[in-house]
Amino acid sequence: MKNLKSFDVIENPRDIRKKLGLNQQEFWSQIGVTQSGGSRYESGRSMPKAVRELLRLVHVEHVNLAKVSGDDIDIAQLLKAKEPELYKALKKEVKANKAH
Repeated sequence: MKNLKSFDVIENPRDIRKKLGLNQQEFWSQIGVTQSGGSRYESGRSMPKAVRELLRLVHVEHVNLAKVSGDDIDIAQLLKAKEPELYKALKKEVKANKAH
């Protein structure tokens, strides 16, 4: 699946859900949306930007929001700013590990 930038138009959420093998309840509850609300989005109703971003983070980027804190984001931003080469190397290593 392609990498998406924040708030980009995403493919049909139904397609993402089916690729992940989840039912509507499992898929939508992970981002705080009811099954009925998710069903409406899958039927073409416009999604708010916040819901699209949560969907991208959780179901496309596979970020476990329960394990991420503000400190984690701050550390990543600091590392990227102060040690850009190390940041790039670590990012490359993470992507390589995900491919295996």
